[in-house]
Amino acid sequence: MSTIQCNIVSAENEIFSGEVAMVFATGIAGELGIAPRHAPLITLLKPGEVRIEMRDGSRQNYYVSGGILEVQPHIVTVLADTATRAEDIDEAAAIRAKEEAERLLKDSDKRQDLARVQADLAKAVAQIQALSRIKKKLQKKR
Repeated sequence: MSTIQCNIVSAENEIFSGEVAMVFATGIAGELGIAPRHAPLITLLKPGEVRIEMRDGSRQNYYVSGGILEVQPHIVTVLADTATRAEDIDEAAAIRAKEEAERLLKDSDKRQDLARVQADLAKAVAQIQALSRIKKKLQKKR
């Protein structure tokens, strides 16, 4: 099986590095599937899930807050402000952040930084969606 090197790096540290069969991420123009020998490209990433299919067919899920995806024929690099394994997301904190952002959007007196509140809401929703996908996959395995 042909593979491609994948590196997921955040501002804090390297999150993942290894040979993989496929990488899936959401760019600003939509969902991307990156296979070995993919055409070179650079795109901005939306906050959300980066999925990696390993050589043995297993999958690993990561959450990125956004960033840049660079693809070369034999390497994929994800440069994210923040990145974490999807299993490590604090679901309760994400739900609280979503509810707080929604409350601030409804409160017309506190719209000091609408763009920040909208970004916080998008981040929380993306985290919750990543966790939801993982839970569905775990339920299917049972």
